Amino acid sequence: MGALQLEGDAAELGFDPRRLARIQEHFDHYVDDRRLPGWLVTVARGGQVVYTGKGGHRDREAGLLVEDDTIWRIYSMTKPLTSIAVMMLYEEGAFDLNDDAGKWIEELRSARVYVSGPPTAPVTVPATEPVRVHHLLSHMSGLTYGFTYLHVTDAIYRANGYDFGFPKGADLAQAVSDWCSMPLRFQPGSGWNYSVSTDVLGRLVEIWSGQSLSDFFRERILDPLGMTDTEWYCPQDKADRLSTLYYPTPDGCIPLTDMSALALKVPRLYGGGGGLLSTAHDYQRFMTMLLNGGELDGVRLVSNRTLDLMTENHLPGDVDLAEYAVDSFSEDQQAGVGFGLGFSVVLDRRENKSLVSEGTFAWGGAASTAFWVDPLEDLTVGFYTQLLPSGTHNIRRELQQLIYSSLVD
Repeated sequence: MGALQLEGDAAELGFDPRRLARIQEHFDHYVDDRRLPGWLVTVARGGQVVYTGKGGHRDREAGLLVEDDTIWRIYSMTKPLTSIAVMMLYEEGAFDLNDDAGKWIEELRSARVYVSGPPTAPVTVPATEPVRVHHLLSHMSGLTYGFTYLHVTDAIYRANGYDFGFPKGADLAQAVSDWCSMPLRFQPGSGWNYSVSTDVLGRLVEIWSGQSLSDFFRERILDPLGMTDTEWYCPQDKADRLSTLYYPTPDGCIPLTDMSALALKVPRLYGGGGGLLSTAHDYQRFMTMLLNGGELDGVRLVSNRTLDLMTENHLPGDVDLAEYAVDSFSEDQQAGVGFGLGFSVVLDRRENKSLVSEGTFAWGGAASTAFWVDPLEDLTVGFYTQLLPSGTHNIRRELQQLIYSSLVD
């Protein structure tokens, strides 16, 4: 079990410690008025953790406090790991980013695009452009999510059993076959829509590597980085460290007991788009690897040039999500933010109306977790809580204000 430890002096690394202390007071208010059950923050500069803060409970009803080794459901913060896995195989020559994903997924060879009509009788046309691997990495494939409730194609997913979960009996291969048989929301490459694209990439990792996604993660990413508490489920010997999932109400958040218990069971499906459990220590290891350009403690997962490509904006015309992602859910603000190959990327902090440096890349998870990596400031930040859905509170931007206003060098 990795320990979460302070590794550098905040003042020596450019922070005003008194200003950093505002984080504690700010998020304790969230706990006091029951908007959050508990929380944990890590701030590191130059790969050295200079601040950690925590408060509240990992299980409020049982009186169990948030601890440094609390295990969190990171949901879509799984996606960056899958994207790194993909690009590791890219560097080994398994595919070209321009390749038609239909080379490996039969259903995409005859993909159709929604035009009109109800979910029960959609009118579709053939795709005029292949779904390419880079479309999957950048969420420009035309695939969607059933749980977003924003478009007719979302309803088609739900009608086939794909809402927040998966239909009984489906494995990853079956899920990918089903998704790719349903209508795309738009012609590939013509829009941005948050989607199961990364789950499809998880299946491609299996095909390209000849390993299960879980085995690839463990052997190629998690073990090499020392992420010993990052797993697809919580084993019984760690169950006392597992956080409970909560849902907001006008009177404060309430536990989702049945949904929380699912994390204790071995999943039948490892999707790549979500599902990992992790700790602040483990995800800090992953963030530091990203900050270092793909390497940590002598272990290199990808080259710095590959990571540079992943963290550039890949939206056509170098536009932001506000222009390109019409009526699409996002785990990040859209104004002034683009999207790369697996990460959101800050393009214009004036448009974003934030202190965050341009070039910062990030993502978050459904239970209101978030992280970002700021190469300009040599900064990584992780935030952990368990409130579903994300976006209930403006936590991420508030945390950005608190941290960047603490930098005084």
